[in-house]
Amino acid sequence: MDTGKIAGQPDTAEAGLRWGRRAILQATAAALLLPQASRATPVPSPDPDAPQAPAVRISNGLVSAILFMPDAAKGYYRGTRFDWSGAVADLQAAGHSYFGRWFPAYDPKKHDAIPGPVQDYVTGQGFDAAPVGGSFVKIGVGVLKKPAEPIRGFPTLEIIDGGKWTTRVRRDAVEFIHEVNDPVSGYGYRYRKTVSLPPGRTQLVLSHRLESTGRNPIDTEMYDHNFFVLDGQPSGPDVEVRFPWEAEAFNIRGDTIAVSGKRLNYKGPIERAVRMQLKGFGPTAADYDVRVENRRTGAGVRVTADKPLSDFVFWTSPRTTCPEAYIHVHADRGKPMEWCITYDFYSLPAAERVGATPA
Repeated sequence: MDTGKIAGQPDTAEAGLRWGRRAILQATAAALLLPQASRATPVPSPDPDAPQAPAVRISNGLVSAILFMPDAAKGYYRGTRFDWSGAVADLQAAGHSYFGRWFPAYDPKKHDAIPGPVQDYVTGQGFDAAPVGGSFVKIGVGVLKKPAEPIRGFPTLEIIDGGKWTTRVRRDAVEFIHEVNDPVSGYGYRYRKTVSLPPGRTQLVLSHRLESTGRNPIDTEMYDHNFFVLDGQPSGPDVEVRFPWEAEAFNIRGDTIAVSGKRLNYKGPIERAVRMQLKGFGPTAADYDVRVENRRTGAGVRVTADKPLSDFVFWTSPRTTCPEAYIHVHADRGKPMEWCITYDFYSLPAAERVGATPA
């Protein structure tokens, strides 16, 4: 689903490491200070390329995270591909870091200049029926103008109406509410996403509620583009991805990922993006279960959800690992849909790490 590295862009290492060091210092301070606070703390943007982007820090004492806030004028992300809410600039848990800047050049309107975990609601509601220059709705973004040219890749389109964003910030959670109404296309919605850190757990939970407020039902596929950057390390042989089902790859682009049974492994360092679709999962939510581990640093994360998979894509670039789990989203007027995605963070035992000394 991604275009990979763009020619002429600088190497990711310097920008990513610079941001990573700054974010780690801020998150460490958060872990010490926030348990006594009653509300989340507004913080400077951890990315020096976007110093005015609004951000807040939340913590439950075990997990500390910096979130970018939606803002049409100064927001870190102002593209039209991803939902504007819930982008995590940095997250520290179990002695490891999990998200951060992975892309080389920053532009607030570039389609993938955003850290994870972010969501793309694939289908533009009303897009097919709209004439050129007409309107359609993209969940998490607003009312967009249909371009004259066929859409290829992920261009940033004109936003006719960005809707109304409301945020409710607590010490350990941020609730985002987005309300959009487009009478011309007949689509509208009220979307609520809460990013929370449950007390006493090394977890991040994304809770969603989507209701149609227009005359037409909402129907789309949604995938979570995780953009993991475990401990700030590049993609490569130290990273392993696992599922509870036997994976079979197809529509493969690139040859540096080995698929074997229930595992994906890197054959070596990668220099350009790799993409593939995977099948083998079943019809129940039990198969929405993905683990990503850096077996040298010991960082591990497990991603589960309460809805079944509808598709699965794996995408990776030199600095990020991205299992993209899809679910089918449907909401009729008066019948909202709710779902949750849970991230469990952990540290691998020393004996399971690369280079461990045999007992």
